[in-house]
Amino acid sequence: MEESWDEDEQETLYEHQRWVVDPGQAIVRIDKFLSNRMEQTSRNRIQKAADAGFLFANEKPVKSNYRIKPGDIVSLSFPTPPFSGQLQAEDLPLHILYEDAHLMVINKAAGMVVHPGVGNHSGTLVNALLHHFRQLPGQSAERPGLVHRLDKDTSGVMVIAKTEEAMTHLARQFFERSSRRRYLALVWGTPNPPQGSVQGHIGRDPKNRQHYTVFADGSEGKHALTHYSVIEPLGYVSLIHCRLETGRTHQIRVHMKHIGHPLFNDPFYGGNAVLRGENSGSYKSYVQNSFACIPGQALHAEMLGFQHPESGETMEFTANPPSGMQDLIERWRQFVGRQG
Repeated sequence: MEESWDEDEQETLYEHQRWVVDPGQAIVRIDKFLSNRMEQTSRNRIQKAADAGFLFANEKPVKSNYRIKPGDIVSLSFPTPPFSGQLQAEDLPLHILYEDAHLMVINKAAGMVVHPGVGNHSGTLVNALLHHFRQLPGQSAERPGLVHRLDKDTSGVMVIAKTEEAMTHLARQFFERSSRRRYLALVWGTPNPPQGSVQGHIGRDPKNRQHYTVFADGSEGKHALTHYSVIEPLGYVSLIHCRLETGRTHQIRVHMKHIGHPLFNDPFYGGNAVLRGENSGSYKSYVQNSFACIPGQALHAEMLGFQHPESGETMEFTANPPSGMQDLIERWRQFVGRQG
């Protein structure tokens, strides 16, 4: 049900969301900008919030037709407090790579949702963090300690902030792109050239709001840049490294599809169909059995580097892909070996 905005609403506002507009962002209406970033909020609701004076740019209320520009600080407030902390702590396993008084680094399992959403109020990384810690920065906003996120079926290295100071410092590194991120992915086909970059604004697909797409003309979405390199061709698929300059939702998945090489077994972007190879029943069965090795797209956050928020030390953490993805890679190595 849509919320109404009455003139007699209480004057106290509570900030629910805040964004700093990316330097590469195209100039667009603020309601369009926000609807691409708030999955559970309609554009109509955002417009009503603006009409009620709850939408701000650079701390000043703006209307829904305000055109955002790089560097703007955009915030959305409501007269009701944000999430009040009703999520339950759950004793879920965490693969901890490092921990000190300021932060924790984990290797997230494939299949684990990072933060709660519609239909995902339990079993998430946030539930596990609430059990592991008594208090984390941002706990009242449903995302305690979360500096960044990974998709549900993407495994790999994540950093969790344990203090407000660490949260601010680490978040700034991600925003300023001084953090270092490398991903391991299995894609259909072999990109040509074997090393390159994919640049193109990413925003919600107007034909399917659950998916994202590339807007090559920059008219919509947010600036995104991915560098890739082929590290092992495996017949009809290839193992690649991807390095992110930006951190957009589904960025690697969308960019690799854009250049014709969807991630293997990616259900959102067409990678869970037989896209390369032989027209035989035995080959199709082989591919289907390979799909069964992993729960979703073949993507693993292999390395994360950043500056420690307290000591200033340069830190770098790596994690091997989960056993299912390792089995998948080995299956394709064996396939190539038999073909040879």
